[in-house]
Amino acid sequence: MNDIEKNLQNIKNSIPEDVTLVAVSKTKPISILMQAYNSGQREFGENKIQEMVEKWEEMPKDISWHMIGHVQTNKVKYMAPFVDLIHAVDSIKLLKEINKQAKKHNRIINCLLQIKIAEEESKFGLSKEDAITILESDELKNLANVRIQGLMGMATFTNDQHQVKSEFETISTFFKALKPKYPNLTTLSIGMSGDYKIAIDAGSTMVRIGSSIFGARNYN
Repeated sequence: MNDIEKNLQNIKNSIPEDVTLVAVSKTKPISILMQAYNSGQREFGENKIQEMVEKWEEMPKDISWHMIGHVQTNKVKYMAPFVDLIHAVDSIKLLKEINKQAKKHNRIINCLLQIKIAEEESKFGLSKEDAITILESDELKNLANVRIQGLMGMATFTNDQHQVKSEFETISTFFKALKPKYPNLTTLSIGMSGDYKIAIDAGSTMVRIGSSIFGARNYN
């Protein structure tokens, strides 16, 4: 059993069965991704569209590809043929572009609305009010080729566990409050390598884990 298999096994043993594990494979070569694939992993997350496209072209076609990074509208067309879930949707403008490109491929693309929960200025995301405005908008009702499947959030990068817990609980409470009116919201994507256990306690249904599976990232 190689390290990646071991790491995957350990993480899968530590998360409930109904929580989806997205292996965040950005900057990692295909050979490394294939080790994860060969030990049963099928959900992979990338944050650069070009890199994801190259991997999609080379790798088996039963993989579910998640775009977890910030998305520029002019890049949507490259991933529209295959992307399974776009995590970081933060405007109606982006939803319209995803819809337009999905339509060309006769697909419905699943999306998550990114909610800003971190105190840091660097994190993207919608306020709760803006998210509700999108969910209630007539514009969204006319977008037949996108499906909003839930919410995504990123906690502040801090060692203060109480702050992280509080931020996750904020989005989880919001998610639960929306569900009666929007029963198709089934995914709450919160939690990464350093904080996924706190996220699961707060109600996460999907965790995005990279370094705990693949080791530290190489940005050179």
